[in-house]
Amino acid sequence: MHFAFPPRKTSRPPPYVAAANARSQTSFLTRRMARQLAIYALIALGFLYLVKNCFSTAPAADFIPAGTPPVVVVTTFDANLPESFKERLRANRETYAARHGYATFFANASDYNIGTNPPSWAKVPSMRHAMTAFPHSTYFFYLDINSLVVNQDLSIEDHIMQKTRLESLMIVGLPVVPPDSVIKTFAHISGDNIDLVLTQDTDNLCQNSFILRRGDWAKFFLDSWFDPLYRSYNFQRAEGHALEHIVQWHGTILAKLALVPQRIMNAYTRAEEGTKEGMYQEGDFIVAFPDCIDDKKNTCEDDMAAWWNKSQESSDSS
Repeated sequence: MHFAFPPRKTSRPPPYVAAANARSQTSFLTRRMARQLAIYALIALGFLYLVKNCFSTAPAADFIPAGTPPVVVVTTFDANLPESFKERLRANRETYAARHGYATFFANASDYNIGTNPPSWAKVPSMRHAMTAFPHSTYFFYLDINSLVVNQDLSIEDHIMQKTRLESLMIVGLPVVPPDSVIKTFAHISGDNIDLVLTQDTDNLCQNSFILRRGDWAKFFLDSWFDPLYRSYNFQRAEGHALEHIVQWHGTILAKLALVPQRIMNAYTRAEEGTKEGMYQEGDFIVAFPDCIDDKKNTCEDDMAAWWNKSQESSDSS
């Protein structure tokens, strides 16, 4: 009786075995590549998300309670001002705010610890204070005691901050600090990405009238401006020169800044204070008296005497 011997082993597997192994290896490689591609895709999506959140400055949609004023008008008073003058300034702001559904925020320089610095520094923490008091409002409009609303009909949104309007007003390629700063305003910035709006006269950036958009950047800007290092430095124009410094030398601030024509929110009334382009014309929004108050004099109330009625007439005509 003969018994079958097992087939001799060979180093050459049958074709069907090689094909099966190839399919198995291909399937394994395909699964591994799919996992790797999925991981790479997740990493890429995460990177794009971070880039979008870091560099996109459009405000994220958030909940705004009903009745929230879209704009807060902020003014800071010096303790040395006559009460009658303070009351007239309050009335000027309150009348304007009521017309457009805005809120007002009045503070005293003595409310804040500014040490031996000039009282004008108090405008910075007062804006921060206003943002805390009105956490959902969109814009904060600072208006100094040397400025007056004379056209009550112009809203902050339509006159300045609406996207296409702001883009039409922005002056690009302009020396940030006149007349010949080597640092110039950026071009090709969307109006939605602007968080700080200023004007300038022939000599300086003007901080008596400016607008901030609510957000983390605005808080960062105010905190930077109020840095003890700048307050301790003996700038000739105190917070004014500190502002010019940080705007010129901090790209994160310059990238959010728009300079608009002076008459848009800071018209002057005297030829010696500015150029012809900055002089008040009928229908302008704000008149300012930049030299009416310093450490030696305060003539603001007298200088504004002829303008109180114009502001009132604007209010009554609407």
